[in-house]
Amino acid sequence: MARIDLDALVRTAYSAYRNAQQGSVPEWDDTTEQDQRAWRAAVSSVTSQGDHTLADAGPTPSLVVLAGGRTHVFSTDFTAGRQDNLAVGDDHASSHHARFQFAHGYWYVEDLSSTNGTWLNGRRMFNAQRLKKGDKIRIGRTDVTVVSA
Repeated sequence: MARIDLDALVRTAYSAYRNAQQGSVPEWDDTTEQDQRAWRAAVSSVTSQGDHTLADAGPTPSLVVLAGGRTHVFSTDFTAGRQDNLAVGDDHASSHHARFQFAHGYWYVEDLSSTNGTWLNGRRMFNAQRLKKGDKIRIGRTDVTVVSA
């Protein structure tokens, strides 16, 4: 049985992912080493090739946000709303308003079908959006600023 070239599979998978995205996704050579390790681990885990595991992708970097005048640090996925991990004391926010999730080497935010919607940099979101430093997320009438992602 011929050995499958793991790097060729990884590049092919990433290329397919990149082509399917509507937003700007960097070319393989422009991705971070951490992203490349994560892609290798993912492809390796489904092909049983190589010696990588999902744990080789490394720890999740923290997401640091400023909300309500306080700094909050998260290292795992969390939700924001009136009754969530990131508690928003705002009557215009839903109980479970938005989900913040780490995937593919980046932090993302998505609306959880809230009444008033979730806004990123002044635009209403209709699907998960990648976060970067300086982004402003509006939950109800509360602004959440990304300090570090």
